[in-house]
Amino acid sequence: MPYVEIIIAVLGAFALAWLADLVSGRRGLFATSLVSAVAAVAGWFLAVRVFGASTMNDWTWVLWSLAASTLALGAFFLFRSKR
Repeated sequence: MPYVEIIIAVLGAFALAWLADLVSGRRGLFATSLVSAVAAVAGWFLAVRVFGASTMNDWTWVLWSLAASTLALGAFFLFRSKR
């Protein structure tokens, strides 16, 4: 399977969003999914295009994208509106 890294990155980002939504008290899966997906793409961009830390054939970019997703979800819950 040539695209297994991409599939794992997408499923990992969704799993992180689902866990974050579950921990936060089910406030909105769409918002956490959106934050997680955008951060995962940003992590891929940083790893592959900006820093050149990995290529699309490595597994390193998947770790970068999941780390970026985790950081973005943390920032999302830290700075979101608390009405």
